[in-house]
Amino acid sequence: MTGSSGNAVDYFIDRHLREGRGDRLAFANPWGSLTYAELATSSARFAAGLRAAGIERERRIALVMLDTVDFPTAFWGALRAGVVPVPINTLLPADILGYILEDSRAAALVISAPLLEPLKAAAQRVARVIVSAPDGGASAPEPPTVAFDAFLASTSNAPPVECSPDEVAFWLYSSGSTGAPKGVRHVHSSLKATANTYGAQVLGIRPDDLMFSVAKLFFAYGLGNSMTFPMAVGAASVLLPDRPTPEAVLATMRQHRPTIFAGVPTLFTTLLAHPELGPGAGSDRLRISISAGEPLPENIGHRWREIVGSNILDGLGSTEMLHIFLSNRPNDIRYGTTGKPVPGYDVRILDAGGEVAPGEPGELVVRGPSAAEGYWNQRGKSRHTFRGEWTHTGDTYTSDGDGYYRYCGRSDDMLKVGGIWVSPFEVEEALIAHPAVLEAAVVGHPDAEGLIKPLAFVVLQQNAPRDDPPVLMQALQNHVKERIGVWKYPRWIEFRDTLPKTATGKIQRYKLREGG
Repeated sequence: MTGSSGNAVDYFIDRHLREGRGDRLAFANPWGSLTYAELATSSARFAAGLRAAGIERERRIALVMLDTVDFPTAFWGALRAGVVPVPINTLLPADILGYILEDSRAAALVISAPLLEPLKAAAQRVARVIVSAPDGGASAPEPPTVAFDAFLASTSNAPPVECSPDEVAFWLYSSGSTGAPKGVRHVHSSLKATANTYGAQVLGIRPDDLMFSVAKLFFAYGLGNSMTFPMAVGAASVLLPDRPTPEAVLATMRQHRPTIFAGVPTLFTTLLAHPELGPGAGSDRLRISISAGEPLPENIGHRWREIVGSNILDGLGSTEMLHIFLSNRPNDIRYGTTGKPVPGYDVRILDAGGEVAPGEPGELVVRGPSAAEGYWNQRGKSRHTFRGEWTHTGDTYTSDGDGYYRYCGRSDDMLKVGGIWVSPFEVEEALIAHPAVLEAAVVGHPDAEGLIKPLAFVVLQQNAPRDDPPVLMQALQNHVKERIGVWKYPRWIEFRDTLPKTATGKIQRYKLREGG
């Protein structure tokens, strides 16, 4: 059977053709672009290629792809055929990729040509490998691999298969920063749900917007930024296949002049340290920026507004909830907080005794229309995270009397110092507010009596004084005492050149706790 039904492809692609928007730009990358009509054609051909290859409905295909126009062709082509795409982090080592390919039982792998050689050992676990080279610079792959363009050789018209809105559409793997990655299963209706809530009611994306997200498409945050939100209204995205260095980001901003920029706190920090950052971050059309992945330090938000001339909307999302469900708003920003619940979502803060009073810390739980169906083959973890309508985030939060929510840390990162709960993030935020500090991470460490106290790891700004570390350490400790309280200061400070991070830019505090 064929028809639109609940298949997300009909809403995000085919609807635009029916309503006369087929010639609008959908995606641009350094080597080319796609209109909505061209995306409809290429995704239909990809769907036909899947059928010709004997890849049946509900089978999984892995996407290990750079952010190019081939990514939306493969992602939406799979959905069109009823096949389940599984975007995978392109920065994962071969052994973790191999684990995901086996765990997902992928029937095929679509991989960008520059990634094939370093990941060849993992790719051999899959029977069919399709190689994307959108720059045209790679030679034809050797059998049994097939070139992406050859896979799209069919001219068959492929309407989206009929399906339920509750049918699994795609998987995303969690970052796995503290264990093996988990396959998170999302349904077709979740894509439209995030567009109708955060995209429409917080971000306010418009048909004339151009989105630029440095968070990649394999990341839940980047998937919404670059595809779901602009495609819901017929807007466009610019894709950056390369690593988002400050130089590459600023060059893209100058060339394409996006109206919305999506970053992560680490990138905003490094951009603010770049001498070329100025009004609009290079785009004279920039009207708003957004941030997620980790909480945005208050100081970074204020400095961005002063230098760039527009605000950053800090928000909280997760792979399990697909995108942001707690956020600041364009007309309601309180830096240092994660704002208020996105319309359509409800949040609560709980401890062992139930819902806590304002100002008291507890675990943040959320319910809303984009919650995942569960984890693949992880029944125990699914039951722990997805409890009825509520999804347990593992994040510790407080709320104030005005309805704003403030991040304290991961539940297992919280410190009890002298009988009082201390938020590592609050200490980190205080350290980053010092002009000498670029990045900071705080973990618990036992003192001589075995009592847990804050230990800080600090990366200094390039121009910070380094000739007398003990004096600088004392200055930073005093700074924290004055800013957030004498009992919260880091008892020890270790200066580092870099901090360990996941491939999506999150600081791996567990490695610091383990001495890494």
